[in-house]
Amino acid sequence: MTSSPTTVTVLRDVRPWGGERSDLHVADGVIIAVVPHDAAASAAGETDGEVDGEVDGRGLLALPGLVNAHAHVDKSWWGKPWVSYGGEPGVQARIAHERAHRDELGIPGVDVTLAVLRESVRTGTTAVRTHVDVDLGVGLRGIEVVREAVAALGGAVHAEIVAFPQDGVLRRPGVLELLDRAAAAGAEHVGGLDPASIDRDPVGQLDGLFEIAERRGVGIDVHLHDGGELGAFQIELMVDRTLRAGLQGRVNVAHGFAVGQLSAARQADLVAAMGEAGITMTTVAPIGAAPLPLLALRDAGVPVGLGTDGIRDLWSPYGTGDLLALTTQLARLSGLRHDQELVTAARVASADAARFVGREVHDLVVGAPADVVLVDAENVPDAVVRAPRRALVVGGGRGGAPPPPGGGCR
Repeated sequence: MTSSPTTVTVLRDVRPWGGERSDLHVADGVIIAVVPHDAAASAAGETDGEVDGEVDGRGLLALPGLVNAHAHVDKSWWGKPWVSYGGEPGVQARIAHERAHRDELGIPGVDVTLAVLRESVRTGTTAVRTHVDVDLGVGLRGIEVVREAVAALGGAVHAEIVAFPQDGVLRRPGVLELLDRAAAAGAEHVGGLDPASIDRDPVGQLDGLFEIAERRGVGIDVHLHDGGELGAFQIELMVDRTLRAGLQGRVNVAHGFAVGQLSAARQADLVAAMGEAGITMTTVAPIGAAPLPLLALRDAGVPVGLGTDGIRDLWSPYGTGDLLALTTQLARLSGLRHDQELVTAARVASADAARFVGREVHDLVVGAPADVVLVDAENVPDAVVRAPRRALVVGGGRGGAPPPPGGGCR
């Protein structure tokens, strides 16, 4: 019996990471070959399998699909009529405002979640780690909504879920049990929120989260807005627990504003401890906050992911889902100017973020998921500083039509 030939889609004449013109061969949603582009061979249709389709990349710059390492896709009102912001300053006040008004907007809902995911894919995001609210009001319904929306896109976007206790863990009896149920049902991570300032019990909250993580074999992703020494103290608690539990590489600090606020010596010691414990960080490149020491974190072996946070939700009307534009913001806020530094920013938003979405590799190499973004840029630094219009987005081997001129994708 002979096996049927491999059906191959070829993305011809692209420049991976701005390098030599190449052809990417894709089968079953995976890159199976990266070969030098040969115009003559392309005209003859030469390939290792049965060509099912071809795309002319026209020599455009190719980047891996962008990875949104910190999102809240269950919260957005994208696609609905404009919602005027009515919240008050502060985390506690915004939580209360969201709880009071989310039902009016059908949040969480498949339609709004699908709308924001589609917009994200349109601008180049092909993988996402999304925090999904788990609380006494919605239970685990938000997780079901997100999974349904992701499935509706047919593999164009890959998602990992953090069961997120937006309203606190210990201060709401029953939430810890909900997080455990979410982990048992397949959520890849359990989340936490300001153990000191929200629950007023950093030891108790972290002990509860680490117990679930150890027992269920899931990761931990903690929102930490607390600044200065209070925030640093909580990171030290996470370092200690991570080492004792053997969870290196499975614990993430989201935001972690404190790291950017410490003195140089204190910061260096804390960053080194995080690197030793295999703790990762995610940032949303917020304007007005002390930027994370991106290059120092990299040098200490602390992987950093970039995310959008909320996109047009009850916390803020801002956000477009355009992660490449956010990469521009990250680079500017971090003071990155040299070419290799700008390439580092692009890698933070793509290839180097593989671990944040449960992948061994996320790059333009053989064996990687066929997630590709084409842009009309001279090189990677040019793409980072301009965030040009996406000419084509391919997610899981599925190509999407480019946005119309002036359609909001720069």
